[in-house]
Amino acid sequence: MSGGVEGAGGGGCAARRAESVGAMAESDWDTVTVLRKKGPSAAQAKSKQAILAAQRRGEDVETSKKWAAGQNKQHSITKNTAKLDRETEELHHDRVPLEVGKVIQQGRQSKGLTQKDLATKINEKPQVIADYECGRAIPNNQVLGKIERAIGLKLRGRDIGKPLEAGPKGK
Repeated sequence: MSGGVEGAGGGGCAARRAESVGAMAESDWDTVTVLRKKGPSAAQAKSKQAILAAQRRGEDVETSKKWAAGQNKQHSITKNTAKLDRETEELHHDRVPLEVGKVIQQGRQSKGLTQKDLATKINEKPQVIADYECGRAIPNNQVLGKIERAIGLKLRGRDIGKPLEAGPKGK
């Protein structure tokens, strides 16, 4: 009998377990959704191979090229990049010819002026005079005109180094 009781007890316990599992299974199945397999990652989806495979399967494939996507480009791209690459011309500013620098130096010394004195006389920095004399300066007609008047020699045109004509220009 004890075996029967055990069996009955065991059967009852198993029945209770089956009932609770059945009840749990019924309620779980109502709320659980079936998850599908994940699609390809963004990098895989963008590959040419993945696009061709999707087209073979008959899926709708939409591709669009975003302009400058993910790049720090704020201006339009020039289409003449190859032309620019072939360009070998070096662009730089013209400098004062050394001949003009020598004339400035000789005119300044003939008047007994230092670079600093000449600079003060024409309201410029001494470094400007030094740059003009060494040929490092980018020519500025206003500065050249002031130096011409201060030393009395022409620095522009054909007659560089010749005495400056006295008298203002007539309009």
